[in-house]
Amino acid sequence: MTQNAPWLKFYGDTPHTLTYPDYTLYEMVKETANKYPEDYVYEFMGKKTKYRELLSKIDVVAKAFTAMGITKGDRVTIALPNTPQAIDAMYALNKIGAIPNMIHPLSAPAEIAFYLNFSKSKAIIVLNKFYGKLESIRSELKYSPKVIVAKIPNELSPIMKLGYAVTQGRRDPKIPDDNAHIMWNDFISGGKNAVLPKNVGMTADECAIILYSGGTTGTTKGIALSSRNFNALGLQTAAASGYDIHGMKMLSVMPVFHGFGLGVGIHTAIIGGCMCILIPQFSVNTYADVLKKKKPNFIPGVPTLFEALLRCENLEGVDLSFLRGVFSGGDSLSTELKAKIDKFLKDHNAPVQVREGYGTTECVTASCLTPINYYREGSIGVPFPDTYYTIVRPGTIEEMCANEEGEICLRGPSMMLGYIDNPEETAQTLRMHSDGYKWLHTGDLGKMDEDGFVYFKQRIKRMIVSSGYNVYPSQLENIIDGHEKVLLSCVIGVKDAYKIQRVKAFVVPKPGVEPTDELKAEIMAYCRENIAKYAMPSDIEFRTELPKTLVGKVAYRVLEEEEAAKNQ
Repeated sequence: MTQNAPWLKFYGDTPHTLTYPDYTLYEMVKETANKYPEDYVYEFMGKKTKYRELLSKIDVVAKAFTAMGITKGDRVTIALPNTPQAIDAMYALNKIGAIPNMIHPLSAPAEIAFYLNFSKSKAIIVLNKFYGKLESIRSELKYSPKVIVAKIPNELSPIMKLGYAVTQGRRDPKIPDDNAHIMWNDFISGGKNAVLPKNVGMTADECAIILYSGGTTGTTKGIALSSRNFNALGLQTAAASGYDIHGMKMLSVMPVFHGFGLGVGIHTAIIGGCMCILIPQFSVNTYADVLKKKKPNFIPGVPTLFEALLRCENLEGVDLSFLRGVFSGGDSLSTELKAKIDKFLKDHNAPVQVREGYGTTECVTASCLTPINYYREGSIGVPFPDTYYTIVRPGTIEEMCANEEGEICLRGPSMMLGYIDNPEETAQTLRMHSDGYKWLHTGDLGKMDEDGFVYFKQRIKRMIVSSGYNVYPSQLENIIDGHEKVLLSCVIGVKDAYKIQRVKAFVVPKPGVEPTDELKAEIMAYCRENIAKYAMPSDIEFRTELPKTLVGKVAYRVLEEEEAAKNQ
């Protein structure tokens, strides 16, 4: 690559280029495990697992999948929070050449049906407390995936199992005793005599994982990501962190179905010899305890995770000198919030400031990061090693000059293979430029200064980012408009001190329908049945009509401006 890269002079000790081995995800993990067999790879609710134990667990799960009939190229949906089963299953599937389809366990039933049908999954792993969602959608499934039901206690020590049983376990729903599913322990037992395939023949450049994104158009698309994509991301992140991460601890609180959580919080740590502290469910109330007891060296998260630090009780006087990296991504970090977080870190003896990054699921996650000892206000940092950024005039491949605003484009070893079964959208997003390279068009507006520092402005297409999750207004509007008493709806993002943005819906009832509190409650209940919890409207405002543009489209920007004026 010969492109000009002025940002390299701000790299410090970070290498300008890296070597990316032709390994699958599993092979990369195996190499690290062979180096550090007695090191701990992850800790889950007090129980630690060593690298050599991880390899053994991967083999056990791989045999179970093989016994179930899962082979190379098959897709298996993983709908789990950050638990050992999620990690073990992901790498086990990769070992036998199958493809994990990662989805949010809190997805609404209709969304789960979409993901299963879209991916043609042969099986799905789900937590017992969410099993009821699968029961409710069986008639909507085009295929008949085998259902594996996991439980948190499967991975707990005997003492913790007892404690869980008398606390959280009492609220877990009972699973029917039928043949519609298989429990995790029975699934594992079923593979004891299975023989693993000797030569799967999977390469580093085949599809290894499916994640989901709205891309630049706001419609859900499956993203095909290779082992090389994830391995490159892990090596780049570790290199850009400024530390040898071996022997350190990562607070793995970002979810495993999210590119940031899986790519940085899990895979980067594991292949770098850094222990993951797996957090299945984040709570502000437990934040202080985790920091004080576990002392993680690295915390990757969305801005709301760090904002929670400022509201966290029981941290007064706590020494955070163990921190080596605090990385913010998934959403814009305002200069005001960064200043508050940095002050908090300094007041608690942390030797670091929060470092903002940027990326998209189409390149796994981060591809740009603030240098370790150089912050430029308003910037999201400089490109990772072997990654290049350019700014083009929106809708074209015409490159802009320094400090001119346009669409952010990037290329590098973590760039996706493409959108699954969607060649048109792939062609719109991965475009050949005049330099002969294929570039990823992010759909985001921004600029790059003469030193290569990148500045994010806003998304070109409509999208709401709430607590780090992408929410697509058009999808929610389609759902709300489906209610029998709704004529028209418009969904916007409203500024929120904690979530950055929260979802608000404007609804015009059908003629003759009164806009009452009872109607609001009815529509909210309808939304809860069809919309994931993280994308739920926080409020519904009734209108007799919605503002329109000159061509008759709903003028959502007018509503955004009205709400912004209220919050000033």
